[in-house]
Formats: sequence, structure tokens, C-alpha cells
Amino acid sequence: MHDIRAIRENPAAFDAALALRGLSPVSSDILAIDAARRDAITQAETAQADRNAASKEVGRAKASGDEAEFERLRALVSAKKDEIARLDEEAKAKDAELTAILEALPNLPHPDVPPGADEDDNVEQHRRGTPRSFDFTPKEHFEIKGVAASMDFETAAKLSGARFVTLKGAVARVHRALAQFMLDTHTEENGLQEVNAPVLVRDETMYGTGQLPKFAEDSYQTTDGWWLIPTSEVTLTSLDSGNTVDEATLPRRYTAHSLCFRSEAGSAGRDTAGMLRQHQFEKVEMVSVTHPDTSDDEQMRMLACAEGILDKLNIPYRTVLLCAGDMGFGATRTFDIEAWLPGQDTYREISSVSTCGAFQARRMNARFKPTSGGKPEFVHTLNGSGLAVGRCLIAVLENGQNADGSVTLPEALHPWLGGKTQITADGDLA
Repeated sequence: MHDIRAIRENPAAFDAALALRGLSPVSSDILAIDAARRDAITQAETAQADRNAASKEVGRAKASGDEAEFERLRALVSAKKDEIARLDEEAKAKDAELTAILEALPNLPHPDVPPGADEDDNVEQHRRGTPRSFDFTPKEHFEIKGVAASMDFETAAKLSGARFVTLKGAVARVHRALAQFMLDTHTEENGLQEVNAPVLVRDETMYGTGQLPKFAEDSYQTTDGWWLIPTSEVTLTSLDSGNTVDEATLPRRYTAHSLCFRSEAGSAGRDTAGMLRQHQFEKVEMVSVTHPDTSDDEQMRMLACAEGILDKLNIPYRTVLLCAGDMGFGATRTFDIEAWLPGQDTYREISSVSTCGAFQARRMNARFKPTSGGKPEFVHTLNGSGLAVGRCLIAVLENGQNADGSVTLPEALHPWLGGKTQITADGDLA
């Protein structure tokens, strides 16, 4: 949500920032509605003052026997009551109209964000690791001999439909080990607090992080009104919704491993093969709630945490800064980490690390109380995948594949696999 005061102070800058996202100017419409809302409030306050003054005079007129003045004042009090009610309703209507516009507008790009329309305009920051040279043509994850039998799309389609998978045996074990490895790394080395939170949430929880109302079609809702979370960013960020916390408790750093659910609206025909784009998947999420002065540094810290997982797994990757046109709705700046997938001969996104500034905090009314005193201020919120478990599994399988159909597993993962080091060509863990 945007700060109406900032729009009043510099409408041209607001429109210019939205233009970077490909949106038309809206400040004049916003300010017209805001002016009408404020005018209605002012008129209501004036009418209330007139009513209060007339109410005081009613008794005096009655006591003095001035019946005409008494009736006039009584009629005035009644008329002002009706006027106040009308103006209050008008102010409420304008307030709802203003909110409807503001809540549908994306966050404004950070000054560091490059202009651009789509992923072609993203700016590469660095590459880490060297893609392996194969003496055979590498396969995609679902084609690898030792993996194929344990990655069952047909049974999943029978159970649930397209864009689902059933993992079995060694592949299921590696998938679980990856999640545990990520969680343990974030909690034991990166200082994040582990959280196990619900995956069913209320409307207001989805609203606070920006999923509602604009992106309702991208998520699943139960018949009794709960929403299935698209990411545990929703729950982790909302832990502090409606709260005013002490500045000394910031930053608050959370991590969670959860199921995630996305309808993938608008992605028909994209990545239909394999498990790259699924309706149900697992992710280890990171969320930080910070002081505004430290949120930029915190984003760099979170980015390093996510990159560190791939470093440990020896997966080559590159990190890109998203252009304004490619950023998510709530982000003011986003870095994507893209893992090298030899089966596709390209880098594919495995994590997004975003700072949202006060955008989400304003929607969910999350504030902090300054240690030095003064009025509470909005916190800043950040989120990042640390990492998407399924996509990390794909990267591990494709980068570790061998000519005979076996997969050599990263050394860093061995302790979470009971010392096992590979998936054999027969699909066993050995």
C-alpha cells in the first residue's frame, strides 16, 4: 500500500516511478478522490461543531419561552444530524474508492532498479561456479535413468491432474534431505528462527502481503474461505501484522519449510514437462522484518544466505537484478538467483530475494516503537527463497548425472542422507 502523504507531496515522482513499471499516470485521479474525501471530513466536522453549538442554545431558548427560536434550533440540530450522516457516508465512500485504487498499484521501484519491460532487461550481477563439461549429452531431470522410475507424473495426474508429481524412493529421500539441509543451514549458520506455521490463512493475511485482491486467481481458496498459501512469505511476514514491536527486537529473521500452492494462472503451456512448474511444491522461505535504515543491508545478507546454499551444493548459478517491469507486485527491488540446468542448457530461477520497504507493513499495520521515543514507524519487510526445494532437486539431479544414468550427489548433502553418495542407475540410494 502506498502512503497518500507521499503522493500529495510529489505526485510527479509517483507517476514517474509507476511509469517504470509500464503504468499510466494516476496521481491526479488519486488526489482528486483524496481531496473530495478530506473535504467531506472537514464539512462533517464543521457541521458537528454547528450542531453542538445549536444543541447548547436549545435549552436556553426553551427556558426563555422563545418558542420560535426553540423550534428553529431544534430543526437545525436535526438537519445537522442528517448532514453529518450524509457527509460521513460520503467520506467513507471516497475512502473506499481511494483504497481500491491504492491497493491495486504495485510497489515503487528502488532507485537502484534498472528500467526495462521484462526478463530480457534484467542485469546480471555475477556468476559463481563453472558449468560441468559432459562427455555425453546431459538429460533433463525426468529423463535420467536412475530418476525416471521414482518421479511419477502419470500416477500424480491420475490422483490430482496436470502439474503434480509423485516422488518415490531415493528421489523422495533426496528431496526431503535438501529441505532439512536448507533449514539446518539457515537456523544453525545464518541465524534465522525456524517457524512451523499454517498453510491455510484468512483473507486479511493474504491481503497484508499483497496477494489479495489483485492476484486472487493465482491462489486456491477452500469452500469455507481459507486460502492455501502460495509461499510461507505470507505467514512469516504476517507474524507481526497489527503489532507495534520495540526497535531493539529488530531485525526479526524467520525461516520455514512448507508446502506451497499456486494455480499458475496465465502460465498455460509453460514448462509442462518435468517438475519445474507445479501446482503444489515445497519451499524453504526466509523473511526478515527490519528497521528502515537497515533493510538494504538485510537484503544483501539474505541474498548471501540463499547463494550460500548453492555454493555448498556446488551448483553453478548466476544472480541478476530484476528490471522494473519484471519485479513482483510487492517488491521494490528483487535479485533472482538462477541455477544452471545442463539438461536445458540454461540458467533457471531457483530463488527471488526481495525487499518490500514499508509496502506490506502499511497494508498489515506492522510498526516499531523507536528506542529514542517518538511516534511508531512502519517496519520494512523482506522475503526470499532459501531455496525452492523442487527446483533445487532438479539442479542436483541434472548437474550430478552420469552417462550410465546414475546421479552423484553433492558432498554437502551426505550427512542428511545417512552417508549415501549417489542414486544408482537402478534408482537406489547407495
